[in-house]
Amino acid sequence: MLVEKVEEYLERIEKNKDLNAFIEVQKDRVLEEAKKLEKDDKAKRKPLYGKIIAVKANINVEGYTISCASKTLENYVAPYNATVIEKIIENGGLIIGITNMDEFACGSSGETSYYGPTKNPKAKDRIPGGSSSGSAAAVSAGLCDIALGSDTGGSIRNPSSHCGVSGFKPSYGVVSRYGLCDLAMSFDQIGPIADNSKDLMLMMNIIKGEDLKDTTTVNIPELKEKDINNFKVGVVEEFLEVADDKIREKVERAIEIFKDLGCEIVNLKYKYLDLALPTYYLINYVEFFSSTRRYDGRRYGYRIEEVCGEEVLRRIIIGSMISQKEYSGKYYKNALKARNLLRKEMIRIMKDVDIVVSPTVPKLPHKLGEKLSPMDMYSYDVLTVLANICGIPAGSVPCGAINKIPVGLQIMAKPFEDEKVLNAMIAFENQFGGLNDE
Repeated sequence: MLVEKVEEYLERIEKNKDLNAFIEVQKDRVLEEAKKLEKDDKAKRKPLYGKIIAVKANINVEGYTISCASKTLENYVAPYNATVIEKIIENGGLIIGITNMDEFACGSSGETSYYGPTKNPKAKDRIPGGSSSGSAAAVSAGLCDIALGSDTGGSIRNPSSHCGVSGFKPSYGVVSRYGLCDLAMSFDQIGPIADNSKDLMLMMNIIKGEDLKDTTTVNIPELKEKDINNFKVGVVEEFLEVADDKIREKVERAIEIFKDLGCEIVNLKYKYLDLALPTYYLINYVEFFSSTRRYDGRRYGYRIEEVCGEEVLRRIIIGSMISQKEYSGKYYKNALKARNLLRKEMIRIMKDVDIVVSPTVPKLPHKLGEKLSPMDMYSYDVLTVLANICGIPAGSVPCGAINKIPVGLQIMAKPFEDEKVLNAMIAFENQFGGLNDE
């Protein structure tokens, strides 16, 4: 019974308040919607019926406070539904609440939220990763079945890796961004987080597709489960080299699992990994500065510069500086050239393989409250930003644990080959069996 399931999940959320995974849960509204769905025979035949879904606080859900975890928008109540939310509701899904995140998605740790940090359910003294920290933590703690996050440079995959769940960033344009409060519009994609990759595929089939409200969107065929035993799996030496030794060992074991599945392993080299972070962040700063100009305190909310946190302000100031004429040619335009170079190199190495595997994050999550320099914080993203720079699909699936702290395996493919990534994730999960080996 759906109502009973919802009541159980609401109770779990209450019991796990210390995780700080949710910013807002409207209990009466959720129970009312559950009762309506339970009485609706048509709803029971819909693909998402019975699925309890959480939504990151930068995706508009009508009637909920969509604050982007910032004081700037603490009083902004969404007057409409994002396209992905409309599709979820149309297909029988039930939204249980709004999840915590790094402020305006600026962060890789889940610690920059105006509402306080989210904890990692698998290691409560550690960060859960970011910026979709609350969504990953909610799935990891069993507070929802599926959660929506947004991924600008790894913000779905990074916390999925740290929290021991599966997360997927679609190819750029596969999912509508209408109703998303963007961080960097040329990188952002909405995607799902779940405790199994079959649910990721289920959700992707609901939220994908062309949207007249977002001119960057495209149609791709229905995603279907298929065998991967003839896949060629690319392993990039440079991607393994940047990871800690113990994480590399987990990924090397994961590669052996693909061999057991009948895949051929192909060793590859990627020339320009050292350009990935500076290219990503320079473009990110400029696009974020541009997107925040609407938060001027006149139409809604507060003026962002007056109330935002340290990391948000840092990005606004740097973005403002390198947007100026005298710096744009030196930094921003060179970053756009580097972006083309990185994309061409990624397409080149993927030419003769089906997927490329790597660690999701090169190091284990640090302890909550531990002070890291901005560059140390940004280094969490060194292996995830490439997928956003290149617009390709990428997912993270658990591949073990070190001292009970989860480790994720990243799987990427060519643009619009989202189906291959999801099938590789499903096959890996089935073979791996969810073992949390130490």
